[in-house]
Amino acid sequence: MKMYKSKNNNTMEQYQQNEKIEHEQKLKKHSSRILIVFVALFFSAIFFIFGFSIGKGQHATSVPFDFAVIDNKNSNDEVDFALFWDVWDIVKEKYVDHDSLKAQDMINGAINGMLSATGDPYTVFLDEEKFNELNEELNGSFEGIGAEVGIKDNILTVIAPLEDSPAQKAGLRAGDKIIEIEGQPTGELTIDEAVKKMRGPKGTELHLKIFRMTDENTDTEDIVVVRDTIHIDSVRVEFLDNDIAHIKLMQFGEDTIQEFNRVIAQIKSHKSKGIILDLRNDPGGILHTAVVIASKFLPNHAVVVMEEDANDKRTSLYTTGAHPFIDMPIVVLLNEGSASASEILAGALRDNRSDVTIVGKQSFGKGSVQELIPTSAATAAKITVAKWLTPNGEQINKKGIKPDIEVEYTSEDYKNDVDPQLDKAIETILKKIK
Repeated sequence: MKMYKSKNNNTMEQYQQNEKIEHEQKLKKHSSRILIVFVALFFSAIFFIFGFSIGKGQHATSVPFDFAVIDNKNSNDEVDFALFWDVWDIVKEKYVDHDSLKAQDMINGAINGMLSATGDPYTVFLDEEKFNELNEELNGSFEGIGAEVGIKDNILTVIAPLEDSPAQKAGLRAGDKIIEIEGQPTGELTIDEAVKKMRGPKGTELHLKIFRMTDENTDTEDIVVVRDTIHIDSVRVEFLDNDIAHIKLMQFGEDTIQEFNRVIAQIKSHKSKGIILDLRNDPGGILHTAVVIASKFLPNHAVVVMEEDANDKRTSLYTTGAHPFIDMPIVVLLNEGSASASEILAGALRDNRSDVTIVGKQSFGKGSVQELIPTSAATAAKITVAKWLTPNGEQINKKGIKPDIEVEYTSEDYKNDVDPQLDKAIETILKKIK
C-alpha cells in the first residue's frame, strides 16, 4: 500500500480520497489497455483463423487476456500476463533513456526471450534483418566466412567449414569450439547473434578465439578469417583408381538433386564399380533432397527417416523414383561436421542395407526438425517441431551416427595434407568390389 504525505498532515478522509483518485486512474489505464489488447486480439484472431484455414492439423484454443494456461505433459501452469504489462510500464516510466525505447523492439525482445526459454538454440524469432539474411543464404550466395555453426554441449561449435571457404582456408575445422568473436565471449550470444557477428563485407577480417581438443593441444588459438563472397556448391565427383567414384556432398540444397543427377550420368559413363559417399563437413539442408538422394541407393518404399512430434507420433518418409545405385557397393564417410540431412542419409543407408560400411568419426547429432512459420510479411518464427529417427528408430538428435570403422583425422594429418579417413574408405570399398 502506498502512503501519502503532503505539506499538511493528511486526515483519514484525505488519504481515502487520494486512494480513490489513484484507483480511478488505474481503472482508466487498465480499461484503455484492455481496449488496446481487445483490438489487437481481434485482428490476431482474424489472422489466426486465416492461418487455421490453410494449415495442416492445427487447432485453435481460446484463452482470456489476463491469464493463459500453458499445457504440457507434466503440469498446467497458469500464467498471469498482468506481470508482463506491469514490467512494461515500469521500463517505459523508469528507464533512464525511456524516450529512445521503441515499442516494436521491446516486443521483439520479449518474443526472443520467450523462445529462448525453450532451451532449444534452433527455436528462434527472425526479425526483418535475420529473415532477409536467411533468404539470402537459401539463394546460395552471401558474404561471410563460410562456416556452419551450432550449439553443442552449450558451446558455440563449428559444425563444418564449407569447401574452399575462407573459414577452411584459415584453418577452422569441424568440432572447433568458438570461445570469442571479436573479443566478445560467445556464451553471451545466441546462435543467431553469433552468426550475425561472423557475417560481414567481403575483404574484412574476423577475429576468433577457438579451442580444439587434440592429443597434443588443449590451449586456445587465435584465428583471423578474411570474409569473402560465399558461393555454395552441392556435389562433386572424383574418379579414383580401381573404378571407384568418390562423391563429395557439400550440402543438401535446392540445386543438389539436379547436380546429383549429372553425377549419376558421369558414374555410369565411367562404369564405376563402387562409390565412396563423402558426407564429411556437410551440415545438411533440405529434407526432401536427402530423401531423393537416399532413393538412389535404396529399393522402392524403403523408410528413409521417421519424424517424432511432441506427442510421440511417428511419421515415416519413404523412397521414391529411380534407384540407379541399389546394387552398387558403398562406403560412407562421416565426421563431426556431418549433421542433419547428412545424418539422415547415412542412417537410412546403414539401416536399410547390410552391405554399407560407415568410416570416420561420430557425426554431430543435429536431429531436429525446424518449421519456418511466417509471422508477418518480413518476419518469421523458426520452431523445432519434431525430431529425426533412423529407420530402426534410433534418435539422431544429440547422439549422431556412429561409424562402423572409426578413424581419426589429426591436426598433423591436416598440415601434411594426408587423409587417413579417405584412405580407409578406399581400402574398405576395394574389399567389397573384389
